[in-house]
Amino acid sequence: MKACQMMEKDFVYVSKDDTIVDVSIKMEETKRFTLPILDESMKLEGWATSLDITKGLREGKKTMSEIMHTIDEIKVVHKDAPAKNVVTDTSEFKLINLPIIDDNEKVIGVVRPFDIIDTMSDLYDIKVYKIYEAMESQLKGITWDELMEASAKVSTRTTGVPITAEQYENNIRKSTFGDAIWATGGLESFFAGLISVGELVIAQKVGNARK
Repeated sequence: MKACQMMEKDFVYVSKDDTIVDVSIKMEETKRFTLPILDESMKLEGWATSLDITKGLREGKKTMSEIMHTIDEIKVVHKDAPAKNVVTDTSEFKLINLPIIDDNEKVIGVVRPFDIIDTMSDLYDIKVYKIYEAMESQLKGITWDELMEASAKVSTRTTGVPITAEQYENNIRKSTFGDAIWATGGLESFFAGLISVGELVIAQKVGNARK
């Protein structure tokens, strides 16, 4: 997934020549606490937060150019950058909004924490069997039945609760990625289980070939 797939395309922005009063009204109406400041070609010129607006009004400033943060203070992400960069930058720099730029350095979107949450929610809703289908396509020569058999064995070994390949397949067709993460105790445990399945099914395949 790329950064541009997470961004809000219909984002709110202002000009450096806009008055602070007008921008404060726009922020109130659109329920935004921070906004990019762009020029006529949609290139980034600055950034302002509601705190900057409050301070500017108190100090008698008139236009956004008097209170905005300059571009060298602003973190941006290229549209083709991995989506994980958006998540890590937002977390590391405690950002409310993150502008996404194209090859010409024009701002084409903004990512807010809400967008990240929506994206993660969508990922969590992916059915587990879809992950196994992707795994099957990568493990050349391994059939779906072999994958389910190995998965059932790993599950039985891990939980101590016997389960057949048919029961395991039924479970993953009902469960989402989010369900699986919670059930296994976290991402690390879930993916460790997938690795174990892959190792077992390959070992069984090799063992059968030698018979």
